[in-house]
Amino acid sequence: MKFKADRATLLKALAHVQSVVEKRNTIPILANVMLAVRDERLKLTATDMEIAIVEEVPAAGIRDGATTAPAATLYEIVRKLPEAAEVEFEHPGGDAHLKLRSGRFTTSLVVLPIEDFPSMTAGALPHRFSLSAQALRGLIDRTRFAISSEETRYYLNGIYLHAAESEGTKVLRAVATDGHRLARVEEPLTEGAAGMPGVIIPRKTVGELRKLLDEVSDSVEIALSDTRIRFRVGPVELTSKLIDGTFPEYDRVIPRENDKVLRVGKKDFADAVGRVAAISAERSRPVKLALERNQLTLSAASPEQGTASEELDADRVKYDSTPLEIGFQARYLNDITDQIEGEVEFRFADGVAPTVVRDAADDSALYVLMPMRV
Repeated sequence: MKFKADRATLLKALAHVQSVVEKRNTIPILANVMLAVRDERLKLTATDMEIAIVEEVPAAGIRDGATTAPAATLYEIVRKLPEAAEVEFEHPGGDAHLKLRSGRFTTSLVVLPIEDFPSMTAGALPHRFSLSAQALRGLIDRTRFAISSEETRYYLNGIYLHAAESEGTKVLRAVATDGHRLARVEEPLTEGAAGMPGVIIPRKTVGELRKLLDEVSDSVEIALSDTRIRFRVGPVELTSKLIDGTFPEYDRVIPRENDKVLRVGKKDFADAVGRVAAISAERSRPVKLALERNQLTLSAASPEQGTASEELDADRVKYDSTPLEIGFQARYLNDITDQIEGEVEFRFADGVAPTVVRDAADDSALYVLMPMRV
């Protein structure tokens, strides 16, 4: 194998593929990236056995072939080369070292046999559809904060993506929950997605996919089965195993009868939460919301630091129901209000029941928040 590649193009591809490589693994081949040259194209592949990333870039192919090399080391070497550099790779085959040259710099890297490199890309993915990168970014950004990190409830360690119906309209719905808060976001169902099974996309896959979405503006091709999902994002193909579990019946925890409605500007509310929550270094300490007609008082207390409160009056608050006191973890409030653009709408039942939170001007997203004792 022998080829030349532009440093900038190579670096971008290596950044994508090496990020899925586990830094600590017991299988040496999983620390490597596979480099395969054919027909003036270089294909880079990396996997941790749960996710695989494949990217093709242009290369001046001198001799076709394939080998594997340490992903992190190769990335660091290419990253530290001059910006406009051209990089030449040569591997004579077998267990010989991979030689890399750029200008006066040369190095040789230990390789491992390509026969040992696992494949995750084989097998049928019968359900196929496209979604705009913007829509997919929205589904991820407005739900992933609620993904659970509790490994014992592994079926909550991802985003549940499925076809559903909302008020007579077919939608593609993403849901995440950790038991304390729930996020449900919808996009119009695209052609080809109607028959898809409900799938749980793992947290790590969500993170890798989201990074790729920042670099594209057109459509993302999605293909899936009951066990795997593949995203084609520009020149990158990301394949992932799905979480083998049953997502809970989340509709049961979404209140339907909450009739006490508070509307408040997102910035006014978020800033006030931040100020009163600063009294305590404990991330889990609650902020209390005390509601009266067109008035909201936020307060927090810390045995070590003291107390803080802030009042928002009728200029910034709309509330026309009975007085109510309820507490929420400050971080959870911020996580939800971060997803809202304009006016925040809270729907309460009482001081202990789950609360529904929405963007007053956007029906596509709904959040449920469990209160805390205050």
